[in-house]
Amino acid sequence: MNTVDQYNFKDKKALIRVDFNVPLDKDFNITDDKRMRAALPTINKVLSDGGAVILMSHLGRPKGGPEQKYSLKHILGDFSRMLDLTVKFANDCVGLDAESMAKNLFPGEVLLLENLRFHPEEEKGDLQFAEQLAKLGDVYVNDAFGTAHRAHASTTIVAQFFPKAKYVGYLMAEELKNAEKVNHGAAKPFTAIMGGAKVSDKILLIESLLDKVDNLIIGGGMAYTFAKAQGGKIGNSLLEEDRMVLCLELLVKAKAKGVNLVLPIDTVIADKFDNDASKNQVDTGEIPDGWMGLDIGPKTIELFTQVVKNSKTILWNGPMGVFEMENFEKGTKAIAEAVVEATKNGAFSLIGGGDSAAAIAKFGLEDQVSYVSTGGGALLEYMEGKELPGVKAIQE
Repeated sequence: MNTVDQYNFKDKKALIRVDFNVPLDKDFNITDDKRMRAALPTINKVLSDGGAVILMSHLGRPKGGPEQKYSLKHILGDFSRMLDLTVKFANDCVGLDAESMAKNLFPGEVLLLENLRFHPEEEKGDLQFAEQLAKLGDVYVNDAFGTAHRAHASTTIVAQFFPKAKYVGYLMAEELKNAEKVNHGAAKPFTAIMGGAKVSDKILLIESLLDKVDNLIIGGGMAYTFAKAQGGKIGNSLLEEDRMVLCLELLVKAKAKGVNLVLPIDTVIADKFDNDASKNQVDTGEIPDGWMGLDIGPKTIELFTQVVKNSKTILWNGPMGVFEMENFEKGTKAIAEAVVEATKNGAFSLIGGGDSAAAIAKFGLEDQVSYVSTGGGALLEYMEGKELPGVKAIQE
């Protein structure tokens, strides 16, 4: 894999695709700047070589044109402070203004382009749009692991205009190395913890993991579809009715492959989806009508924790309950702590982006696991065995 280490950027302009799709509050303050910080090593490598940096990113999901609330201008101040220099800003990512700003950039300077997705051509992977972006730099660097599974103009198509000068950044290289460790070099016992709302989002991943893992723990909303499929009562809990047969098939497959598939045995239930709802604890599969499961119960915590602590490799994707509500965070927090303990005892733990990353951050445990991925969807597709277009474009 060609990484930025193999190139000297002196007097060159690096066109870097970063993932600055960070969450903003209603006053446009960044609530989590991890993705921005993750890009700093690559940016600093170019600057310390004596090169200039042109950054392109998307933010949010604008509907086919510019929308003020999705402008990357909102992050400019914080980003300038992070780099300790005044970052320049182009009001568009293509066109004469962007071209002249890029052309007049001196070594040591950084230019941030406006949101790529203000142009529908970005997500369509439009060739002419990619060519306009390519005009801006001498070298192309992809450091946006979070969008590596998308064949968009800036993540994939643009690379063909740099046949001899395209590289992956440090973050992308690190993400791939850690994913690979779990995908093809996992020390045994290997445990995957799957949570989140829907079985349907994780089917392909679960199927591919059944060939690799020793233990597969299932929690979160998706566990209720399993419970119902096995004849349990789940009240008003989350249910994907059209996936019940599939859940039974997965149980059979796991057994055939000798995988220990572990499901919750008790549940914390609530009479409404609200932190202040009335709470109770029941055995899984015995949730009364009008109640819903919002977290795993104490017996399940104990069961899951034992499995996790005895593991040598852990992949965690998806929470065990509605961890955003304090009264229903206990299960997710306990699993996070078990993963931390296993890591202290020498296990390799990979936290798979998205809600799991948010949970581990909420509990302040990010520094106590092996690696927290910045790309939820990209990591899942990589673990499913799919080729990531953003990576492939650099390798070709």
